Amino acid sequence: MIFKNIVKVKQMVDYQKTIEEIHESILREENKGEIASYIPELAQVNPEKFGIHLLMANGKSYGTGDSKTKFSIQSISKVLSLTLAYKSEGDSIWKRVGVEPSGNPYNSLVQLEDHKGKPRNPLINAGALVICDILVSKFKDPAKEFLDFVHSICSKDNVGYDMSVAKSEKSVGYRNIALCYYLKSFDNIENDPEEVLDFYFTMCSLEMSCENLSRAFMFLVKDSFKTTNNEQLISPKKADRINAIMQTCGFYDESGEFAFMVGLPGKSGVGGGIVALHPEKYCIAVWSPLLNKKGNSYRGMKALQQFTTKTESTIF
Repeated sequence: MIFKNIVKVKQMVDYQKTIEEIHESILREENKGEIASYIPELAQVNPEKFGIHLLMANGKSYGTGDSKTKFSIQSISKVLSLTLAYKSEGDSIWKRVGVEPSGNPYNSLVQLEDHKGKPRNPLINAGALVICDILVSKFKDPAKEFLDFVHSICSKDNVGYDMSVAKSEKSVGYRNIALCYYLKSFDNIENDPEEVLDFYFTMCSLEMSCENLSRAFMFLVKDSFKTTNNEQLISPKKADRINAIMQTCGFYDESGEFAFMVGLPGKSGVGGGIVALHPEKYCIAVWSPLLNKKGNSYRGMKALQQFTTKTESTIF
């Protein structure tokens, strides 16, 4: 009897059909969670909005639902501010902020005392405030420089700040105000805390669609990525390190769950957005405003779990 090696050929995935099926199946289920109503302006968002956009490394893109509707990306912007600071200041930023998961809520003050004012990572609020302080020191107009930076990576001039959201968030941002002044007491904020906070709230008010987000994060997917000025944004080594931080810290105290169930580096925001990526393959962004108990999009988490399961495309 002759035995032949049987090679299992993986079928080509119909990505448009896949994301449409995921979108439709999740819409049929109960939409659980709560909107981020502690920010008054975000409380006005339609909780039934739901979009998915997938951009492949080869340039092909697929969208469904509210994938072209802009929303407040909130903490997703922290990855972009980190990238700008890392690009500008290099490894010196790690003297002021760590790279370890926090295991605590994103706005916790608890660990700052134990770590003498050095935040565990740049994706929790305390860490993002330190990154904002670095950018305030670096640039005369950090909000403009940050927005110019975003435009250079997503080629979308219609991306901008929603200052009504920024003002709304600042009006109730007592925990972030406390964090910033507490960091100042440890000499880990060099500038006027009010100036740092103004930039922080402005940065978090950045409005983008799922389509915008998937394009903006392609620099973490493709080593060959070029900005709109045809420049390399950051080195592959730095991109790998940012991806590693997103993998371990991108979902606060649900980061382990996301790695286990979805298996991609990613970042969430309380506006209901999530961006996740597979290096050298794709970037996918989802948006649905209702949040689970950990502050991550309920439908978004389900959609990404189903996507990597159906396409068998985790990084592991």
